[in-house]
Amino acid sequence: GLFVTDYFTCTPRKLSPFCSFASIELFHFHIPEDTVIAVWNLITFKEQGGTFGDQCPDRVSKQPALYFRSGAPSVINPLHTHFPRDTAVPGSFALTLTWTLPNRTTGVFNVTSPLPGDWFLAAHLPKDEGKISVKVKGLGGTGLYEECQYHFQPQLIVQCMVNIAVLYPGYFTEQSMAPHNHSCLYKVFVPSYTSRVLVEVLQCRGAEGCPLWLRVRAKAPPLHNSTALDCREHAPCQLVLDLPFWQHWYYMLVEKHPGVRGTVSFQVTVQLTDCSRPRLAHPPFLPSSTSMNMPHSFSSVGGLVLGDSPPPTSPNGTKHLVPIPTTSPASELCWPVHPMLRNELDTFSVHFYIFFGPNVSVPPDRPAVFVINLLPVLDSGGVLNLELQLNVSSLCGENATVFGCLNHEVPLMSSDNASVTCETESLAGFLLSVNATASLSRLWIPYPQMGSWYLSLRLLCATEHGFEPCTNVTAEVYLRAYLSPCINDCGIYGQCKLLRTNNYLYAACECKAGWNGWGCTDNAEAFSYGFQLLSTLLLCLSNVMFVPPVAIAIRSHCLLEAAIYIFTMAFSTFYHACDQPGIVVFCIMEYDVLQFCDFLGSLMSVWVTVIAMARLQPVVLYLLGAMLLSMALQMDRHRLWNLLGPSLFALGIMAITWTARTIRRRHCYPPTWKRWAFYLCPGVLIAAAAVLLYAFVETEENYIHSIWHLLIASSVGFLLSPRAKPNGHLGPLPQRKGCRYQLCINEQEELGLVDTAMASINSTCIS
Repeated sequence: GLFVTDYFTCTPRKLSPFCSFASIELFHFHIPEDTVIAVWNLITFKEQGGTFGDQCPDRVSKQPALYFRSGAPSVINPLHTHFPRDTAVPGSFALTLTWTLPNRTTGVFNVTSPLPGDWFLAAHLPKDEGKISVKVKGLGGTGLYEECQYHFQPQLIVQCMVNIAVLYPGYFTEQSMAPHNHSCLYKVFVPSYTSRVLVEVLQCRGAEGCPLWLRVRAKAPPLHNSTALDCREHAPCQLVLDLPFWQHWYYMLVEKHPGVRGTVSFQVTVQLTDCSRPRLAHPPFLPSSTSMNMPHSFSSVGGLVLGDSPPPTSPNGTKHLVPIPTTSPASELCWPVHPMLRNELDTFSVHFYIFFGPNVSVPPDRPAVFVINLLPVLDSGGVLNLELQLNVSSLCGENATVFGCLNHEVPLMSSDNASVTCETESLAGFLLSVNATASLSRLWIPYPQMGSWYLSLRLLCATEHGFEPCTNVTAEVYLRAYLSPCINDCGIYGQCKLLRTNNYLYAACECKAGWNGWGCTDNAEAFSYGFQLLSTLLLCLSNVMFVPPVAIAIRSHCLLEAAIYIFTMAFSTFYHACDQPGIVVFCIMEYDVLQFCDFLGSLMSVWVTVIAMARLQPVVLYLLGAMLLSMALQMDRHRLWNLLGPSLFALGIMAITWTARTIRRRHCYPPTWKRWAFYLCPGVLIAAAAVLLYAFVETEENYIHSIWHLLIASSVGFLLSPRAKPNGHLGPLPQRKGCRYQLCINEQEELGLVDTAMASINSTCIS
């Protein structure tokens, strides 16, 4: 056959350590039909300061983890937490990339004959130690330390086979396989209400009998482990598939045995059993393409003619009509399928209703089948919820049980009425049951695959020999099916977040207070209520350390500084009371307002303290600092330079002021050793320790941030040295008319004296 190669790529994204599904990076791909191989090229590289991060660590804690799944995003659990009860966890492919080069690594993930449609790739780094990431990058790309970033970029290469021969039900195709050919590939479309597929190889002639293998697979070309039959050992060579997937292509691969090199000729045919029309005397799939529910691509490939006209001859061989039995041996397997109405309320908030529902009757002689249609892409990012509640009074005292089987793309309609399984060799499903003892049953499917989901309800009675069909009893069941963003809205210890990657939306829980799991229900590491209360009180009451700086500022007549310290103390307390992850939360206003006021108060406290140390009084410096800090916080509230920038600028002003005074006075300023030993040096050391703690040590633990509060308040108390009060011996200053300023020079202040009990103060005022 002929092959076409296509290439897809995604933009690189920064990977984050895993804490919940909200922290992963999700990539969306689409694999076309008839793809024989898909190759993902997985590129991971390090970056530090805009260049390749050769010095970044490549230990195990930095190895990216990847997950692949077809039809919907992967439901991953790297922390091995517990899922909520009644949750179905679908499987996925997982792998880990190891670093092969100092700054980058590549990996390859091959999938032979992948399922067509949407594929999703999830990537993340292993969980970190809980350290808070502080942005330290400065202006112009320079900073104290550039954080190592790990970026991931997947690329997809697919190879599709074109012009695959299409088989038409009720006809056979003659084929001659040349010596240089090893296999032939065919496909047939299976419409709805098909209960059986029969594939048969006829009139096989070769040098060694019939040296052929017949392999069949749904949706994609067969693999080595697909359903297979050795035609050399089975005569006739027939492969029967019960309960095939509806509205999908089935692929048949006829290949030679290894070592066979001669020409092999054969005929291949497909017969489909349509259980919805068992009494037709002619081939059931010939009347029209409309009744076949075939996609447009099927009619365009073969050019099927309406009516009883046979399809045109294919280049692969000649097609002839094959007689089909007039009665369907599987007609009892097909029951009416009741559609469920779709009512969209919001994103991932869809309710499915039943005609004359929500109470449904389950008769004893046949199952009740319902279908839930999930739209492509739109519905696979939420949670499919299913609830069954039995009306016990409808059983009339019988020991009966209603079993429900939820299957994807085909209903499970077993001929064995006593069977209670929802799985076959080629079909997987989910089992629900309700009876008089347990009248309620739930099922949660996170990230369900798109397409049709079929729910089959059967009523069976318990006897000494197991379950048997009931007689004269009809059960009444309340059926509820709906889509929701998260499982149980993540409970009280989680928050359901709506996420987006390009044009794909999905939802995930973000847990708090030590709770984990897909629905924030795993309490293995959860914080107790007492611990949450103690942690909140410790963080809030640590702001009481600002009371001494407020008292010192008021005693020194620094009323503006005292007002800013009170503002910082109040809003820091209310912000941290609102920022707690557990249920011990108290918010007096919006979270964003409290956070902004807390950050602004903290930075303004540093600013006014350093300006006060410089003994400068112009109000313009305070206003300038407030405006610049507000602008910086609006741009980014977590950048380290928001703290270091104003601090260094204010320190520069203070250094210039102290240097000017030192030159003018011709001795070191401040001149007293007491101020250096008991105020400045301890204050500077405590402030430096606070900055280092904030930049490099702070984690998500509250006691670390409480220590930060204590250090900052203590440093302010030391650095804001008290000012001397004017002595009462000073006479009244002469009053002058007009708008003029007076410059009062306090000689004791100029000398840097801090003892208020010293001799009288000589002040000189100059107009």
